Amino acid sequence: MSNFKIREIQPDDNQQVAKVVREVLVEMGVPKVGTAYEDKSLDNMYGYYNNPGMQYFVVEEDGRIIGCAGIGPLPGEAGVCELQKMYFLPQARGRGIGAVMMETCLDFARKSGYKKCYLETMPYMQHAQKLYARTGFKPLDGPMGETGHYNCTVWMIKELAPGPRNPPAPKGE
Repeated sequence: MSNFKIREIQPDDNQQVAKVVREVLVEMGVPKVGTAYEDKSLDNMYGYYNNPGMQYFVVEEDGRIIGCAGIGPLPGEAGVCELQKMYFLPQARGRGIGAVMMETCLDFARKSGYKKCYLETMPYMQHAQKLYARTGFKPLDGPMGETGHYNCTVWMIKELAPGPRNPPAPKGE
């Protein structure tokens, strides 16, 4: 039985979140420039996401953050949000946590009035792309908005139906 919980980020989480994001990016061999690794917001995620239409969530297990993801407006695209900085440590993977986190983020996006959700990823992040496709994201031929992540070369979009959905139960529960 899993004892993880997904909750909104708190100020005391900033250091752990930055560590998780950077650890996963290094593990995956992601370039440090033109990706989330160099984003100025990474060291103060609580402050960055403490704005209307934005929210960042963490996965906590045994007092430790093992994953995270957020929703924010896509710069340059009215009515479109972006799934941002969704990363999980190895111990969080393969347990259904990503699917629950995805629905948590998409529910927030719907409640915030967004019509579409966009994301960017790397071509070799195949497991993430499978999760995105299972969740209804469709590939795009090129980037949208002004994210500054020029090294992310896989772009996807999802139409958001109005109203919240119940997130799926994680595996093993």
